[in-house]
Amino acid sequence: MGLPALEFSDCYLDSPLFRERLKSHELELDKTNKFIKELIKDGKALIQALKSLSSAKRKFADSLNDFKFQCIGDAETDDEICIAKSLQEFAAVLQNLEDERTRMIENASDVLIMPLERFRKEQISAAKEAKKKYDKETEKYCAVLEKHLSLSAKKKESHLHEADNQVDHVRQHFYEVSLEYVFKVQEVQERKMFDFVEPVRPTVCFLLNLFWSSEISKYKTTLKITRNRFESTRSEVESLMRKMKENPHEHKSVSQHTMEGYLFVLEKRSFVSTWVKYYCTYHREPKKFTMVLFDPKSGGKTGEEESFILKSCTRRKTESIEKRFCFDVEAVDRPGMITMQALSEEDRRLWMEAMDGREPVGLAQLDVTGFNVMKKFIYAVETRGIDEQGLYRIVGVSSKVQKLLSLAMDPKTCADVELDNPEWEIKTITSAIKHYLRMLPAPLMTYQYQRSFIKAAKMDNPEARVTEIHALVHRLPEKNRQMLELLMKHLANVASHHQFNLMTIANLGVVFGPTLLRPQEETVAAIMELKFQNIVVEILIEHHEKIFRDVPNSSGSSTNMQLNLSRRRSTQNKAPSCSERPLTLFHTPTHSQKGELATAPSPTSPRSPSWPMFSAPSSPQPISSASSDSSPVGSCFTPTVSSFLRITGRKARALYACKAEHDSELSFIAGTVFENIHTSKEPGWLEGTLDGRTGLIPENYVELL
Repeated sequence: MGLPALEFSDCYLDSPLFRERLKSHELELDKTNKFIKELIKDGKALIQALKSLSSAKRKFADSLNDFKFQCIGDAETDDEICIAKSLQEFAAVLQNLEDERTRMIENASDVLIMPLERFRKEQISAAKEAKKKYDKETEKYCAVLEKHLSLSAKKKESHLHEADNQVDHVRQHFYEVSLEYVFKVQEVQERKMFDFVEPVRPTVCFLLNLFWSSEISKYKTTLKITRNRFESTRSEVESLMRKMKENPHEHKSVSQHTMEGYLFVLEKRSFVSTWVKYYCTYHREPKKFTMVLFDPKSGGKTGEEESFILKSCTRRKTESIEKRFCFDVEAVDRPGMITMQALSEEDRRLWMEAMDGREPVGLAQLDVTGFNVMKKFIYAVETRGIDEQGLYRIVGVSSKVQKLLSLAMDPKTCADVELDNPEWEIKTITSAIKHYLRMLPAPLMTYQYQRSFIKAAKMDNPEARVTEIHALVHRLPEKNRQMLELLMKHLANVASHHQFNLMTIANLGVVFGPTLLRPQEETVAAIMELKFQNIVVEILIEHHEKIFRDVPNSSGSSTNMQLNLSRRRSTQNKAPSCSERPLTLFHTPTHSQKGELATAPSPTSPRSPSWPMFSAPSSPQPISSASSDSSPVGSCFTPTVSSFLRITGRKARALYACKAEHDSELSFIAGTVFENIHTSKEPGWLEGTLDGRTGLIPENYVELL
């Protein structure tokens, strides 16, 4: 059985089958290398033995030549003279043969040993060096590719474009090295048929005592033909290699599969999600998808082959997942969605075309379908999971959320979606509600009135806030107001069950504020106003009946109303309501102000509000460890400073949106988790680590985890 052919086009697929074929060539070269080493060793031993044999024959000839017959009588007969002379003739012939043999032995090293050693050095060693370079480039390309695919899709477009160009350059260089290695491997396999055999032929003739047989003569002609054929085809093969380097896409191999290549598959292992590299193939006719765990760096299979029948394929939207080039596939005979990542945007397009993939649900609209979907989702939440802890805070699996929205908003499949099915968990439905609101072309409370709502939330007078927000709601487009009313009634119902689901009005404001009032541009100012977005939602939930039932009085402006109404402050010991909550944000000091604000804000400080933003209990309360959209902000979650400072090395979560204005502080928003919390040398500040950077955090704006 001969060696399998290595096609240049296979270098671009770099499939397990290609690696297996390449490995068989490498093993054959190793075998040839060992054989030649043994042959050189045996050849040297043979030459030494021939020298000893020649020396022995010369000594034997000398003995024959020196031997003298003694005859009986005083005269020799003709026979006796002939016999004595024959010994001398034998000796002379042996001497002549050994003289010729000595000349051959002296040239044996040049004829046999040196050509074999030259073949090992120039051909086999060169192939080994090419393999080292190929393995190095394989490792480099795999490392660069994995790093590239781990880039966040949220990075700047210019940064991503630069990264794409860089990985394309590394990929092209890897392909060129691969082509050169395949060319060299096959060249050595062809060359050994004459470069290795030719030195052996004269040696064999010499061992046959210089006699040419007809069998030996015909091989000389065959070797000459083989060399000439090799020289003529080598230039053609080299020309093909150059063409493939210049235009690789024009010389793709015809595959037996509809599509094949490497994909990264999202897997959960030991409670941690990780991306695993597979070599995948797909046949359109039976819709059979096959994948095998394979690491090109090791050059061998590391897992069993797995196959399933494809049910659907959907492109993942960039905003729905951190990574780029992703799509979801669903199998007929296995539950859940499988998220996969292609190697590039073009690669993803080819996979989706092969699998008849579909686009994800587009931008949501405030149309009949949107209202029906929201009503259906809300009904399911209120009848199935209104008391579920962490409702709307605990997020569902992204792929399941995408699938639910895709089915629910598709006119062909919406009637078939049964939300009572155990497949649709409550966290999946609540995440679908939030995702639908984020998918709207503009936030539900519109970009037009976003600044007005924030300005209303900043009013000092609680009643003025409610009145102004009431008026703004009724300026919204009719469909926006209707959807907002539907949502607020539902959230009020959720908040009324906060004893069980732990979702107070304040917590719901944190979850929905950034969604309903998202800014048109992400700026520092927008981050600083995150708290005001939350408070607008809190007011809408708390006063939803009045706001949506009554038409506001348009006789007076909000400014006059704010001036005429007295600024009332609660004198009771109870915590203020959401509409009465003070709105002062933490003021981050500049370089010049840092000396003034070395201590944490206190209730008596001129920069602090007249009462604490959150009333602190005597000891910190436990927090659910489940994942959430953002940290729940409320009075029950803030530890006292004294209890917090006794605990070091712990994690903490930001309660407020802050932006550092000098290098020693960290930028963070609500929900950011800091590592390795310790007290700092500056009173009122804590020292923490965020993404490997150490900085100062105001101690009144964190909660202990």
